[in-house]
Amino acid sequence: MTNDSLLRALVRLARPHQWVKNGFVLVGLLFGHRWGDAALVGRVALSFVAFSLASSAVYVTNDILDREVDRRHPEKRKRPIASGLVRPGLAAVFGCILAAAALALAAKVSLTAVAIIACYAVINLVYSLGAKNVVILDVFIIAAGFMLRILAGTIGVGIEPSRWLLLCGLMVTLFLGFAKRRAEGLALADGAPQHRRTLEDYDPAFLDNMISVCAAGVLVTYSLYTVDPGTIALHRTDKLIYTVPFVLYGLFRYLFLLHRCGGAGDPSSDLLRDPHLAATAVGWLAMVVLLLF
Repeated sequence: MTNDSLLRALVRLARPHQWVKNGFVLVGLLFGHRWGDAALVGRVALSFVAFSLASSAVYVTNDILDREVDRRHPEKRKRPIASGLVRPGLAAVFGCILAAAALALAAKVSLTAVAIIACYAVINLVYSLGAKNVVILDVFIIAAGFMLRILAGTIGVGIEPSRWLLLCGLMVTLFLGFAKRRAEGLALADGAPQHRRTLEDYDPAFLDNMISVCAAGVLVTYSLYTVDPGTIALHRTDKLIYTVPFVLYGLFRYLFLLHRCGGAGDPSSDLLRDPHLAATAVGWLAMVVLLLF
């Protein structure tokens, strides 16, 4: 393999397309009404980059530990380690470099940011070493990773997080986690338990109930946030409620992709590939920025 091919394989191993998930780090800056503070914006940007590197280190670790299982998966067998493009030893060195760079950048933000990044790494290691095989707990650990992203962009840089937004973030991440399990079950069919042990316990009816509960939670918590007196006072507008239809349409579109199009297995890819989801996300963000500014 040439150096150029190896470099491309390492980039694929880091999964930069998944960095869109780290947009959760930016939520506090947007809804905390603090975008006018240039120094604060810089710290949030550093937190975003640090979390992106940390998440890539986690992906590398997962791929090393799961390489044998991934080789039996119709899509994951194409990953650099499972396919043999990158040796596990080299991947481990690469993962350590990514993790060290993430912690170094977090240290420039605050000690709290370092603690949050370290906590993220620990819970993902626990997940990879066995917690991923514990039904329901596996999805809650995934959700915890997203909540830590929100905390990195709020308390990690000195922004007080909205409790309604924290609740909404929890509901969103649980919704995505259970939808991912549902999509994996549909894609792998009878071979699902061999790839992921918890899929043996996640029958479709149970997952559909969990997804419905979380989707309702997203809608309720976000709607209550938009009409909360504290929100109206902070942003000096009571018009954020007009962004709720975007959230509702996004939820329904995601459920459609899950049940009719075989999607929802990778939220980042779905957001980038599906024009309806992409337009909804852009429309929601544009409406929020318009109303807040």
